[in-house]
Amino acid sequence: MKTGRRSRSQVIADDVRDLERLGYAQQLFREMGGFSNFAISFSIISILTGAVLLFGYGLKLAGPVINSVGWPVVSLFTLCVAASMAELASAYPTAGGLYFWAFRLGGRTWAWITAWLNMVGQVTITAGINVAAATYLVGAVTRIAGASPDVAVPLFGSATSWYFQLTVMVVLMVPQVLINVFGIRLTARLNDFSVWWHIAGCTVIVALLVFFGTHHNNLAFLFSRVTTVTPLVAASADLGGRTAPALVIADLTVPSPLFALIPGLTALYGAAPLLLVFVLGLLQAQWTYTGYDASAHVAEETVMARLNTAWGVFLSVAVSAVVGYVLLLVLTWTIPRGDVAAAANDPYPVLHIAYGNLARGLGHVVAVIIGGAMWLCGLASITSMARMWYAFARDDGMPGARLLKRVHPCLRTPVWAIVITSALAVAITVYAAAYTVVSSISTVTLYLAYVIPVYLNWRNRRRGAAST
Repeated sequence: MKTGRRSRSQVIADDVRDLERLGYAQQLFREMGGFSNFAISFSIISILTGAVLLFGYGLKLAGPVINSVGWPVVSLFTLCVAASMAELASAYPTAGGLYFWAFRLGGRTWAWITAWLNMVGQVTITAGINVAAATYLVGAVTRIAGASPDVAVPLFGSATSWYFQLTVMVVLMVPQVLINVFGIRLTARLNDFSVWWHIAGCTVIVALLVFFGTHHNNLAFLFSRVTTVTPLVAASADLGGRTAPALVIADLTVPSPLFALIPGLTALYGAAPLLLVFVLGLLQAQWTYTGYDASAHVAEETVMARLNTAWGVFLSVAVSAVVGYVLLLVLTWTIPRGDVAAAANDPYPVLHIAYGNLARGLGHVVAVIIGGAMWLCGLASITSMARMWYAFARDDGMPGARLLKRVHPCLRTPVWAIVITSALAVAITVYAAAYTVVSSISTVTLYLAYVIPVYLNWRNRRRGAAST
């Protein structure tokens, strides 16, 4: 008997039946193909956002070795997590993603814990992406305009004012929210464009620095360890005059009771051995590798969801690992005069490298490429965040679920979930040191949410093997 290829409508009908077997009706518009599904996770990982924004953080703690060795180490372990998540995404292609997997594998309690970790992580990572993009864009625009970094700004005082940067963040997010509200089709196309923007952008930056850069360090420099910050200070004025050890995280000084509870911890941090500062510096790579669960959260809008969602999760990490490593090696190799301290302590270390190596016009090109990537990253993050909150609200898992689970009858998008979660992302950045805090919170909460269903799957298999 002769059979032809199934039509798109037949494939979508199969996807709808799959979703119904999992207990849900098709409400969202199923439009995304495999490339678009991959594109949303790749855009949220955004090597031109995380790796660029925390470039100086890693350099301060461990020096060039954090890029040459730290990135591939984190990439390898992240690929293992992504492969495990891809397996589950194929088995349960729903917008709930992680928490639904946890429910099927471990029950309501595990699902509830996973959902809240994931929701907190989604909001904090969206906040971190957009507030960092705002800070970066203010710095990039002042450099392009040839103005002082603290140029006067009416009503706000100067461009370095936190509330001015917060206002810029809101301006960036308004079109992101509107695009998400008015349909997945436009969002998907912009995410597709984002992939090519990132890959072409990285290629251009690498080519400019390799062929036109004026500073090329030797290869041994890539594996050198240069610590320019001690992750501990002896006393903190924040304790009302009492002296106590405190952690230094980026520009924050954080008192910690652990120094009094754990013998030898103060001496360890004070000595700053390579292993310690190397592990602390891995936040640069680990924060970059967040958000790739987005492919699962748009499963109900993806055609051939079982296949495309799984590959979207895995390939977004794999492609980012390769492209990101090349970018980081070249950026590190071209640090002007090998001066790690100058690059690490510049508020915009990648721009410091670009303008220190290239003609002013070419430096502007690098600045624009990075700024565009950050905006596209924020757009994709809002898409994923809103779908996660919508899915949990659909299961009545949170206060205000009736409002959050509404889908616009014409646009077929979760409008209230998009608007409310975006407002929350802005609200948590009112605190002036928010970027470092939300970066850390999003990394911890998202990876806990990633690991729970993977652990439950492993546990169930082990129990099954033991009972046979």
